[in-house]
Amino acid sequence: MKWLDKIGYVPLVIVAVLLGLAPFVPEPHLWQKLNMLMDGTLIKPMDIFDLFFHGAAPALLILKLSKTILKAG
Repeated sequence: MKWLDKIGYVPLVIVAVLLGLAPFVPEPHLWQKLNMLMDGTLIKPMDIFDLFFHGAAPALLILKLSKTILKAG
């Protein structure tokens, strides 16, 4: 995953926070979709798309952090 090394932490954190928390009111989409997933109510295609859209940047950030930690250790 050398392409992940090309992405800087600052832009990735900004995008992860903005997409992960948007919309801020009444509840972030990512949190709402994760709750739906845990409840078993995540069945609509648009909800599944929202989960992937809002969760992609935070997932990439977690991958990048994990790769950096594992490389250092």
